[in-house]
Amino acid sequence: MTTWFPAAFLSLLSFGLWGLFTKLSVMHIDSKSAMIFQTIGVVVIGLIMLSTMSFKPATDTKGIFYALLTGAAYGVGCLFYFFAASKGKIITVVTLTALYPLITILLAYIFLKEAVHLKQWLGIGLALVAIILMSY
Repeated sequence: MTTWFPAAFLSLLSFGLWGLFTKLSVMHIDSKSAMIFQTIGVVVIGLIMLSTMSFKPATDTKGIFYALLTGAAYGVGCLFYFFAASKGKIITVVTLTALYPLITILLAYIFLKEAVHLKQWLGIGLALVAIILMSY
């Protein structure tokens, strides 16, 4: 088994729980409050990591800039995700938002000049069909 697989699988499980917990939270509180409390949960995990690991922050300014942009994009995405979850069926919302790699693939193709092969284009096409099918 490859070394990244266990972490990827645990990530999959965590995100699966995240989708369920999102809907449960917005069934009881408004989407903005749910996002704020989710952010507190993320901060708690970050503090636990800081307290249990020897950590020396990296200082490359470009890396820090992109990491901050990552957080901002995540925050905006979560805001809209919680809003959508509060208004729609979670099975549809989580499926649509889980297709975010399509955006990453397109941006990596354009800006990072990463190759996208025929099979991958076919997969992208099928994902677009999935968006249409899951929207109804």
